[in-house]
Amino acid sequence: MIGINRLNAIPIDLRNFEIVERKGLGHPDTLTDGIIEEISRQLSIEYLDYFGKILHHNVDKAMITGGATHVEFGGGHFLKPIEITLSGRATSQIGSTIIPVTQIAIKATHAYLKKVARNLGEYDYVVESKISQGSRSLTSLVGPKMPRSNDTSICVGYAPLSVLERTVLNTEKELNSSSFKAKYPEVGEDIKIMGCRSRAGGRDTIELTIAAAFVSKHIKSLEDYISKKERLRDNAKKIAERIAGSEYEIIVNVNTADKGDNVYLTLTGLSCEMGDDGSAGRGNRANGLISPMRIMTMEAVAGKNPVSHIGKIYSVVANRIANDICELGAQECNVYLQSKIGHPINKPAAAIADVVWDEEKIKKNEYKIKSVFNEHLDSIPELTNEFIKGRVFEL
Repeated sequence: MIGINRLNAIPIDLRNFEIVERKGLGHPDTLTDGIIEEISRQLSIEYLDYFGKILHHNVDKAMITGGATHVEFGGGHFLKPIEITLSGRATSQIGSTIIPVTQIAIKATHAYLKKVARNLGEYDYVVESKISQGSRSLTSLVGPKMPRSNDTSICVGYAPLSVLERTVLNTEKELNSSSFKAKYPEVGEDIKIMGCRSRAGGRDTIELTIAAAFVSKHIKSLEDYISKKERLRDNAKKIAERIAGSEYEIIVNVNTADKGDNVYLTLTGLSCEMGDDGSAGRGNRANGLISPMRIMTMEAVAGKNPVSHIGKIYSVVANRIANDICELGAQECNVYLQSKIGHPINKPAAAIADVVWDEEKIKKNEYKIKSVFNEHLDSIPELTNEFIKGRVFEL
């Protein structure tokens, strides 16, 4: 069943107030999601190499327990390492063939952290895997070319991103880019941005509040820290102005909790070195944002198997359907997909689009809208390959 409704709502960019958040690449929640998604990818590759198909796994439970450090201008040292605990289920044996799930998971964790956390040493953290054998009843749902849903669940997506959402998302991505870090190595990977847009006097103001961990070995003194923090604020403001456009007034604040010489200084550029914990699924949704003024799903994407897990697949498909409906001319679109466990994954129990568009244009494009749904749902097997290549969603 595909339902199409006209949504009588003011588009998000025209509303008087909006707020959105992004937990950046090095935030402990985002790190946790990144680790478990990398484990899922590596398990999928291993399963394909051994058996020609992806076996059942859901490694979507994990936690980072913060360590402890002594930090001073110019350096410091660890007092207690960061602890990373992996959990979930994964097929570890088929017949007499053993799949080294624990080794794959730990190796993937090290590889991911080496890639995204340039100042984190191999002895600064420890990894423990508690991943166990998967359920046989769920394993059976992974096999066919068009698999069956492994859960009864609801996922949602929306499009397009608002100006504020694009500004928050892309500002963080640029601040955490390799080119930015090459110029400004003092800025760590743990960057969180809270964005608020408000309207007064006919003009929108976007205020970004940025929490950014600074790397102590690149900071000589308190004065040096203050100078480099101001430089980061100026750079972030320029980036945001370029993304948002000249019609928006941009205000940027950085590390507003700083007081005296008590500043956001770290050894590694990560807050989890000093007690900040992280959990899977508590961070960004599939589009890389936390957007409480939009429709949001509680489903997390990272670590779930890319073949039959609705929480992963429908979260991405819903956003893609919404985007393509907006490409037809709609101002905004919300998409809802509901599954039934055991049913073919391309045949949701409910597939609904709420569209901000003229009623006549909705009727005129009804066939095209339904075709968008069917095309994305029928191409889910190809989406699985995209997940394995790591090219699907924003962490």
